[in-house]
Amino acid sequence: MRRTGLPMTSRPAIPWAILTISLLVTYPHQVEAQAASDARVTTAKPGTTLVAAVTAFGAPLNGLSAANQAAFFDGKAEFSAAEEPDEGLGPVFNGPSCAFCHVQGATGGAGTLVETRFGKLTNGVFDPLGSLGGSLIQTTGIGVSGRCNYVGETVPASATIRAGRLTTPLFGLGLINGVPSAALEAIALAQPSNVRGRTNRVLEVATGQTIVGKFGWKAQVPTVFQFAGDAYLNEMGITTPQFPTENCPQGDCSLLACDPLPEINGAVEDDGSGVVAFSNFMTFLAPPPTVPFNANSTLGAALFVTVGCANCHTPALATGTSSNPALNLKTFAPYSDFLLHDMGTLGDQIGGQGRATGNEMRTAPLWGARVRTRFLHDGRAANVTDATLAHTGQGKLSRDLFNALPSAQKAQIVAFINSI
Repeated sequence: MRRTGLPMTSRPAIPWAILTISLLVTYPHQVEAQAASDARVTTAKPGTTLVAAVTAFGAPLNGLSAANQAAFFDGKAEFSAAEEPDEGLGPVFNGPSCAFCHVQGATGGAGTLVETRFGKLTNGVFDPLGSLGGSLIQTTGIGVSGRCNYVGETVPASATIRAGRLTTPLFGLGLINGVPSAALEAIALAQPSNVRGRTNRVLEVATGQTIVGKFGWKAQVPTVFQFAGDAYLNEMGITTPQFPTENCPQGDCSLLACDPLPEINGAVEDDGSGVVAFSNFMTFLAPPPTVPFNANSTLGAALFVTVGCANCHTPALATGTSSNPALNLKTFAPYSDFLLHDMGTLGDQIGGQGRATGNEMRTAPLWGARVRTRFLHDGRAANVTDATLAHTGQGKLSRDLFNALPSAQKAQIVAFINSI
């Protein structure tokens, strides 16, 4: 963390230019409908190459320059460092560091922490109850500071909607960030009408433009850079040039008078270099390693297509052009279309995040599932089978087809998912 206008002595400056993703609105090839006989990704899309595999969770992408590798490890150190109140933490927050939540498999993985969002419907419109601290609860306060005693927030009595949000994994985010929006729109058009998704469209703070969202349970965040700044503010309470306004504890802005590091005369708690460091770590973080296919997982790959899982959990995507060779025209296999789908009663009913409705949720990537212990947006499922059987809405048909399979074939699909 670096305070604007204060000496920066904690570490060397990280050049802003290190983050070198270049996204285009064009796509290097036509996006094809899922037509393969099974869901294994063994060849690259036309005009691209397969992203080079790694052997361990939490590794950097292969093919990075020395400067990018240094940025990755510097970013990982910043991602793991615990902040203190005199560095800007709080006054209310959910964790003292990014790595506090992102732990499964390696630093940057999913987590077991389920956060709480709340709100209510007023004349059919979602109200996040911002004047009461909504929609995101910050569970922890920094304690006594001056005349104030900062404590964790609680769900107000007037809230009629309450939902959990499980920590999402960050593996491969730079590749996801590099997928052109047109590719996701084309995937939606190619999907069967009964399961067709749609992109979320959200504000990109850096440009003021409305663009396609890719990150978060509602695809409510458009870029890795914005994802980092949003989390710094809403999970740790640290303001930046991108998000300069402190959250008011439980909606009471008078309590900010006791903030140990107040935003005075335009100062913010981090000058933006922390966000760049987080972004570099997430951008250069490799996808999960895969497990060699065996007889069961190979059969499961075919069944994954047969029951319709691949309609939404799109096996392969490709990045557009980038000035960074490690991210340029790369095919990768996240098993997600990153689109919103109507999940019926499985939706979390939280609104106010782009154009996503209460029932709509982004398709969760399946890669790396074998190291996770909780699934679905609220963590209700303990394993892949339970998560599949909880699908409703546009996921109901595939759920029913999965449920009708003999136990051995269900296990084969799970074996396939646990191999990717």
